[in-house]
Amino acid sequence: MKQGRKNTMKLILIIIYLVLTLSGLILMKKGGNPGSLSITNGTANFGVSLISLAGLVCYLCSFLLFTRIVVMFDLSYIMPICTGIVQVLTLVASKIIFKENITTAGIIGATLVIIGIVVMNWKQAA
Repeated sequence: MKQGRKNTMKLILIIIYLVLTLSGLILMKKGGNPGSLSITNGTANFGVSLISLAGLVCYLCSFLLFTRIVVMFDLSYIMPICTGIVQVLTLVASKIIFKENITTAGIIGATLVIIGIVVMNWKQAA
């Protein structure tokens, strides 16, 4: 019973990581402001829109969470899976939110990523 609860917690952390990463990317893109850095009279100034700042905070939180996730799993297992899922979700979100074009190559690539994730997990489930 304790192992089941532990696995559920790991899954929740991964889902939170994915949501924060995707939110960070979307908000930074929506903010449309890469930020500006200037030094005037010995004072450093950094300017960024609030939407971009929210995206930066989400992305930073996702990075910090991922450092915890990496410790919980084999790196050779968790890195390709999380990266692949983020890539596919980003492709879908870019189409839905930003109306970006998805090419045939993009669809084929996303399909291969999904197949790769399934194959990587096949041994885990058996």
